[in-house]
Formats: sequence, C-alpha cells, structure tokens
Amino acid sequence: MSITSKFSLSGARRPLLLGAFGLLMSAATATASNTFLLASIDMPPPNGAQNICAKYSWACAGQATPSISANAEMALIKRVNAIVNATVKPAADRRQYSKGDYWSLPSASGGDCEDFALLKKRELVRLGVDHRKLLLATVLDRKRVPHAVLVYRSDKGDLLLDNLTDEIRDWRTSRYIFLRMQNPDNPRNWVGGFQQG
Repeated sequence: MSITSKFSLSGARRPLLLGAFGLLMSAATATASNTFLLASIDMPPPNGAQNICAKYSWACAGQATPSISANAEMALIKRVNAIVNATVKPAADRRQYSKGDYWSLPSASGGDCEDFALLKKRELVRLGVDHRKLLLATVLDRKRVPHAVLVYRSDKGDLLLDNLTDEIRDWRTSRYIFLRMQNPDNPRNWVGGFQQG
C-alpha cells in the first residue's frame, strides 16, 4: 500500500469528514460575524429618545470627518469614557425631571445611564470620531435592569462604553441582553431582535 493510499478517504468516510469540516467552518464564520451586533427587525426608538435627533442633531447625523487612526480613536474612546464616568454624578430621571425616562445631556445635578451615553457620543463626535460608529443602545444589564450604553463600532467589532465601568468591553462579554440600538446605516432609526453572542 502506498503512502498516499493511507491518507485517501474511503467513500463512506468522505461525507462524514466533509460534514465535520463544514460544521467547523460555519462555527468559525458565526464567531467572526458575532463580533458585531446583528439586528433582525426595525423598531421604534425608546420612549424617552423619540425626539433625540431633533433635540441633538449630532446624535443622529453629522459631517463625515477624515478618519483618525484606529489606535488614536481607541485612545479617545477610553479617555472620554473614563472622564465622563468620573465627572458626571448619577441622578435618576424621576428625581430630576419627574419622568421615568427622559433622554438628555447630564444636568448640573448629574444624569442617568442614557445621559452618560449621550455626553460620551457628543464629545467623541466633537473630537472627530465618525458619528456612524457611535450608536446609542438599550439593554437589560446583568441584573436584568433596563440600562443604556454607547456602542462603539470598531473595525474589530462592537465595544461598549458604559457608565457602570471604565473598562471598554466587547458586547459579547457584557452578559447584557440587547433590546434596541440606533441603526448603523441610519442612526435616526432604531433596530432590535439581536442575535445574542
């Protein structure tokens, strides 16, 4: 028996091996595609964010700016996240505005999670990060409490800027359930029905 014949597949084993190879390849593809939040349906914005585009034009549109290097952009992301988290005091909407959900920039009294996310987005857009890479999102946090974060769509996948941590986390490691997010193709609209990592 030649050495080549030892490694050739019999007719019965070939489909089994090819099927196993196909499963491995589809698992690798699924892992790669899950680096970004993938939505399946259009959704209305959260109640408190219905007029956010009219109130803050930078939240939904803007001039495409010359891109900065990925390393410089990540340094800005980390710095803005840490500064906003350190300087804004937590303050509930109900206490400040007598409303359960009011999306606004933080006041002198502070702000809640969506206020942190809005301020981070405004500052990053002002510093030159493309507004289409910065997406407001609503989630259920680890305790399954409604929460808002800013999603940074990096070239390697979606990362979270969160007022609960200074760490910039991959969305898959957050253990959050993603409910809605600004549409990456048109941030005036919102999407949902995410494939959870």
